[in-house]
Amino acid sequence: MNDEKRAVQIPHSIVLNSRKDLSVTGVQEVIGCDEEVMTVRTSMGELTITGLRLHIGSFNRGTGELKIDGRIDELMYADAEPEQRGFFKRLFK
Repeated sequence: MNDEKRAVQIPHSIVLNSRKDLSVTGVQEVIGCDEEVMTVRTSMGELTITGLRLHIGSFNRGTGELKIDGRIDELMYADAEPEQRGFFKRLFK
């Protein structure tokens, strides 16, 4: 239980440089990964990263920092509320 509370309190951020270097903080666990899809649990929900030649450069479970390189095509949260997912779609409709 203490680990869960501690993990939720880790700040979450995403920094993507030139679609090839991705840094994610607030990562609690790497759920699965291959060269095209990586799924991680963050303090803000489950995040799926898709692309080509994806590779974990480093992952520090203690600090929650994850670095991924490769070609990043998409970042998607699995547990977003429907209203949150559709906000931009409605805005630009």
